[in-house]
Amino acid sequence: MTSDSTTTPLDILATAEDWKASGRNVALATVVETWGSAPRPVGSHLVIDDQGNFEGSVSGGCVEGAVVSEAIDVIDSGKPTVLEFGVANETAWQVGLSCGGRIRVYVEPVGPSAA
Repeated sequence: MTSDSTTTPLDILATAEDWKASGRNVALATVVETWGSAPRPVGSHLVIDDQGNFEGSVSGGCVEGAVVSEAIDVIDSGKPTVLEFGVANETAWQVGLSCGGRIRVYVEPVGPSAA
């Protein structure tokens, strides 16, 4: 797996387009809402392929791993989903959401599936 949290949203969208054009099945995850402290702002993207490779970032920590896993399900089913992650202050650092922040992430397939 690969990840680079320094890329811009346009870079992530270009990566999704390139991966899809090369024959990969791809999903795009986008932060659509945040409450409290959140590591990434609304509009942050993560592109994922069906092998679990990814670029970008929607949060970090365990949340990112959960989004990658759900994205593979979205690729397989072709159906988008909304994920919500929130934690209590005492467990926030363990999953990468400091100060008890919460985020909502929309995960959608990119284009028609090759499967």
